[in-house]
Amino acid sequence: MAELVEAALRERAMLVVEAGTGTGKTYAYLVPALLSGLRTVISTGTRTLQDQLFHRDLPRVREVLAPSVRVALLKGRGNYLCLHRMKRARSLLAQSEHAERLREVEDWARRTEHGELSELGEFTEDQPLTRQITSTADNCLGSRCEDFDDCFVAIARRRAQAANLVVVNHHLLLSDFTLKDQGFGQILAGADAVILDEAHQLPELAARFFGRRVSTRQILELARDAEIEAQNCGDLPELVAAAQRLTADVSALEACFASGGGGRRPLARFRDDRRTDRPLERLSESLDALHAQLSPLEERNAEIAAVLERAHDLRERWRHILAAPAEVDGAAEVRWVESEQQGGSFHATPIALAAGFRRMRETYPGAWVLTSATLAAGGDFSHFLRTLGIEDARTACLDSPFDYARQARLYLPRGMPDPNQPGYAEAVADAAVPVIEAGGGGAFVLCTSHRALRVIAQQLRAKLALRVLVQGEGTRSALLDDFTADGNAVLVGTSSFWEGVDVRGQALRLVIIDRLPFAAPGDPVLDARIDAIREAGGNPFLELQLPQAIVMLRQGVGRLIRDDADRGLLMLCDPRLTQKRYGREVLAALPKMPVLRELKDAMAWMRQLRRIRS
Repeated sequence: MAELVEAALRERAMLVVEAGTGTGKTYAYLVPALLSGLRTVISTGTRTLQDQLFHRDLPRVREVLAPSVRVALLKGRGNYLCLHRMKRARSLLAQSEHAERLREVEDWARRTEHGELSELGEFTEDQPLTRQITSTADNCLGSRCEDFDDCFVAIARRRAQAANLVVVNHHLLLSDFTLKDQGFGQILAGADAVILDEAHQLPELAARFFGRRVSTRQILELARDAEIEAQNCGDLPELVAAAQRLTADVSALEACFASGGGGRRPLARFRDDRRTDRPLERLSESLDALHAQLSPLEERNAEIAAVLERAHDLRERWRHILAAPAEVDGAAEVRWVESEQQGGSFHATPIALAAGFRRMRETYPGAWVLTSATLAAGGDFSHFLRTLGIEDARTACLDSPFDYARQARLYLPRGMPDPNQPGYAEAVADAAVPVIEAGGGGAFVLCTSHRALRVIAQQLRAKLALRVLVQGEGTRSALLDDFTADGNAVLVGTSSFWEGVDVRGQALRLVIIDRLPFAAPGDPVLDARIDAIREAGGNPFLELQLPQAIVMLRQGVGRLIRDDADRGLLMLCDPRLTQKRYGREVLAALPKMPVLRELKDAMAWMRQLRRIRS
């Protein structure tokens, strides 16, 4: 793999390489990147992997091969303290429950070198204090800020621009390309090579960033900040009134989300409910009125100018989404809404991503390396390449070096009902209990829906004498720490535990997957893509739904064997694997391991693993 990456960097080519678990793909791209002399941007799927790469893997390779190469770590602005907003928060939070925590932040701010909030413990983006002391692309003042010279985000960006190798994450990379934050330059500017690890996440993330989005929370924060700045000026009562009117109209629209059910749905269906007509109309009017009040005040101060810029951008996106043109830049879009914890969001998402990713590559020509443990469906990259419009890539599929035939078994239980029948989740729990008991725990139960998670977790807690950890009852990292420390626990999770989880050793010796992870019907973006394929004369199931399910399944399967000392059982409960023709294709895409069909054989294997552990 290192030789393939080296050639791609040298020849400024596009390489797409699947490298199975245990291949050592991180070293395989770090070594040629450090030796190449090229300015390289490496992007990872998560901040956790980003930290691991920068603080563990990169120092080892760099120390041996290229100690003089300058490296930098860059995260999204929400990870850094904003000095300007921290100072402003003093008056806003002086009498609140967050005042003491804010004083801790202020004390730490005088000592910290990098300003990363993670140094202070866990700050989640939905916490009120976090939003008060961090900036967003919307509310950042950029070079107009009086604290710009000391700004932690600006310093991190300058350090990144001076480095030969920069480690970022996909969210930051895509937002930097699509938003082009004012005053901070661009991460990719001057890059000779881009390496994307965990590249299987790219299509879903690209759909989010290549489209447009407006949330009720964004509008509320705009109204709140406009009112604060107007009150600080002391002589702008009309602006105060406009901001308060916008706040009231957003609240009325949020009530429509609260009464209209959850999840994603097409914008047209949301607007079919006549109760949304007037709130949408009033919000549009209020947004226009706020913009009109702000426009003459642009030169008043930097804060007012920034609020005006936000109002202009939000108003443009809002109009675009509600106007629903047939296509943008030749690409059709789907309009949809999504309920959130409070309020909701409005989206215009491109049905096809090829044009956006092609534009990104054309803007930053050079070497591109896309890698992951799961990019192909049975060795076939066509779905991934077609989705991103990649036509000129070199491809390679490198198998895991682990000996699955010796280290693992695949159990396909007999007698399972159709997954679409009522009571299927209960049947999964019933089938799982004797296998879990035979192994004495050490199990992940990966579910394809939150409903299945609730049912299966409840059943397992009622029937097992083991500790059952459930997603949502703690942070992911805390649940994983508890699971690993216990050694015999059972963890029930949904999508966030299907990938990016690395539990080595016998604490995890059983992975149970309830059903094939086909995307749930009714998602407006998926439905639009299915319709587009069908209208073009294609087969949506074979071209989209099945390849997506195979890649997701392989991610879940990949949790089982993490090094050459691991042993485990994979239990796939979905009877379609043996009853449907496409089941053979799915099984062929998994690592080759002996298949068990009888419960007694699965239990015997688990007892054997339990003896090895003890």
